[in-house]
Amino acid sequence: MKKSLEMKVKIPDFPDIPENVARIPEIAYNLWWSWSSGARELFRRLDKTLWRSNQHNPVKMLQEIAPEQLAKKAADPHFQALYSSILKRYDKYMDAAFTWYSQQKWPQPHLKVAYFCAEFGIHNSLPIYSGGLGLLAGDTCKEASDLGLPMVAVGSIYKEGYFHQHVGADGTQEAIYTRFDTASAPILPVLNGDGSQLLVEVPLGSNQVHIAVWRVQVGRVPIYLMDTDIEENPPWLRDLSARLYQGDQLVRLRQEIILGMGGVRVLRVLGEEPTVFHLNEGHAAFAGIELLRERVQAGETFQEALEKLRSSLIFTTHTPVKAGHDEFPFHMMEEYFQPIWEELGVSREQFFQLGRPPDRHQFSMTILALRTSRAANAVSKRHGEVSREMWHELWPDAPVEDVPIVSITNGVHLPTWISAELAELYERCMGPYWWERHDDIALWEKMLQLSDSELWQTHCFLKGKMLGFVRDKAREKWLEGGVASANHLVSLGTLLDRDTLTIGFARRFATYKRATLILKDLDRLLRILKNPWRPVQIIFSGKAHPADEPGKYLLRQIVETGTSAEVEGHVALIEDYDKHVAHYLLTGVDVWLNNPEPPNEASGTSGQKASLNG
Repeated sequence: MKKSLEMKVKIPDFPDIPENVARIPEIAYNLWWSWSSGARELFRRLDKTLWRSNQHNPVKMLQEIAPEQLAKKAADPHFQALYSSILKRYDKYMDAAFTWYSQQKWPQPHLKVAYFCAEFGIHNSLPIYSGGLGLLAGDTCKEASDLGLPMVAVGSIYKEGYFHQHVGADGTQEAIYTRFDTASAPILPVLNGDGSQLLVEVPLGSNQVHIAVWRVQVGRVPIYLMDTDIEENPPWLRDLSARLYQGDQLVRLRQEIILGMGGVRVLRVLGEEPTVFHLNEGHAAFAGIELLRERVQAGETFQEALEKLRSSLIFTTHTPVKAGHDEFPFHMMEEYFQPIWEELGVSREQFFQLGRPPDRHQFSMTILALRTSRAANAVSKRHGEVSREMWHELWPDAPVEDVPIVSITNGVHLPTWISAELAELYERCMGPYWWERHDDIALWEKMLQLSDSELWQTHCFLKGKMLGFVRDKAREKWLEGGVASANHLVSLGTLLDRDTLTIGFARRFATYKRATLILKDLDRLLRILKNPWRPVQIIFSGKAHPADEPGKYLLRQIVETGTSAEVEGHVALIEDYDKHVAHYLLTGVDVWLNNPEPPNEASGTSGQKASLNG
């Protein structure tokens, strides 16, 4: 479907912005600022107090800042100089003529990648992610922007996000859902040319769901997010945009139809014609069904459409445990897909064969993705071995090592995760644009110029910042009346010491990640923690899925340990783990701990983020 109407995205008016700094809102609505230290400094200098109280959300800050403060800063020559330099950097960055991609000679000059994912972790002002998959997707979009890759991303908006975590004095986790305000976030609605809201229709069985579209600009890469929470839909459809990873299987099926089939339809309405569709995990695999439907409608047979589809679809699997791959019963699929297989001109059995495992009557999203893609990859060497073994049943006549799933190890977006203080040290050794060549091994040899004392001094400063952040969070909880006792206050990290070796463990509290492994032999651990000459302390942080009772039990064990008198403040839990908390811990702890149950950890990128920070 070609674009039939002019589409537009309009930045709201901020009438109090002085003319000589008029483009500040443009920068605020492009998440490029989130990994550009200079741009972050621009907003911090605008109003330091608002910058902190709004959790580094420049859009909300511009909505709340006093007009006289704006006028004062606009008249400040130092602020004006910083604004001019950031604007110059921003314009140069957005000019695709100077990117890595633009300087290559490609056999296929009109490449366009559409990247589908259920969640994107870009910044805390957009709480639409739960963990590693979303952060990896956010980092991928940022890196694609830096390289100048022609890419557009597609996902869904979740007005209540994942959840905020409240942990009681007994370690009980309470999941708190709060709606985030789209009007105060760096996100804009996509409109028709006449200014009305763009709506796209997607079939859900015998119903039609209307989808509104939002755009998040991540440097050069737009992310389009689909939203069903609009008045055109009945309440049961509006709620599909409420929460990420709801436990109800029917809700998950509907959400994944919207992500996959709806995502393709949104791209078509927007006039996007990708040459490659990249499915980041199986949640988006129904995109392949929509692409098949398009081809059959255009006159191709089902088999012709399937072969041509495979040339344009690629798939990344992240989950090394079979139970973590979404499957739906046939009766549920039948309700939503009978009209689709009739359009495709195939029987019920032929359609179900696209996603049917050899040994059971279920429809597997991962198998659908594997059977419709030309290439599939796991996210580490070990995960590749596990995935080939896991899905060998689809290629029973081939040796396990020939199962067509390769390994491409996950990475992290360096400018996002490195501390500003260490980035400054690296720049001094490797030059001002070192991060553009950070994959050049020879460049890192220049780091030998850096003295141990300089590196250690910087690390100690970052450790102090982290401990200050931990104490601030404890103080906030105390002021809110959330502290039950002195022991509880201590377990929040108020007695953590800068001169004590600090171990950090922060991630989702899935049982296979074994958060409590280090607590198994408590007597031995206490001797280590309380060694008078070489003491140790441990900081934990992480959320258990609201339906994961074993994960919540691990959380209770940690709190019980931290509040016990014998531990004496050497074990702390920082509640409500998110990207903001992660940044402080990754840059501040001395040792990063990761001890999953082999081989259930697919990649483990948090260790890469920690190593960036020494």
